[in-house]
Amino acid sequence: MGDSDDGIKSERTVFVTVGTTCFDALVKAVDTQEFKKELSARGYTHLLIQMGRGSYIPKKSTGEDESLVVDYFTFSSSIADNLRSASLVISHAGSGSIFETLRLRKPLIVVVNEDLMDNHQSELAEELAERKHLFCAHPQTLFQTVASMNLESLLPYHPGDAAPVAKLINRFLGFPDD
Repeated sequence: MGDSDDGIKSERTVFVTVGTTCFDALVKAVDTQEFKKELSARGYTHLLIQMGRGSYIPKKSTGEDESLVVDYFTFSSSIADNLRSASLVISHAGSGSIFETLRLRKPLIVVVNEDLMDNHQSELAEELAERKHLFCAHPQTLFQTVASMNLESLLPYHPGDAAPVAKLINRFLGFPDD
């Protein structure tokens, strides 16, 4: 798996996103040699890190000696293309990033930022992990999550139909049914 007929490895990218925040703990967790070796052992070839407002700068790599190609950037007007081309997404617990990744049916590990004050995001991540739509980790457990993950165990996320709720709210507000 991951090799083409001519023996050249096909590109399998792990995309890491921290959103617009500072989440150096996540960037540091994916920048360890141990973590990168585990990704390589699982057939991934590239690691692309969107590091947001963080001050920690990960180490770039061109992928010589069969190692992972590593690159990073701070911000982009859209990460949609990065999500679409990823084989695995590792994300902060922002609901936008979570649901966009699930909508694209990409395997997802959500890493909870414990430094946030009112961490309501962890509730969403934990609930979706319990329903087997994604894996949930913390920076200090991310390596073990990747080392033990079985992507086949994840179930597709099917968003609910909001039309009945919207109709009920419209009726309550006195708007006519369409």
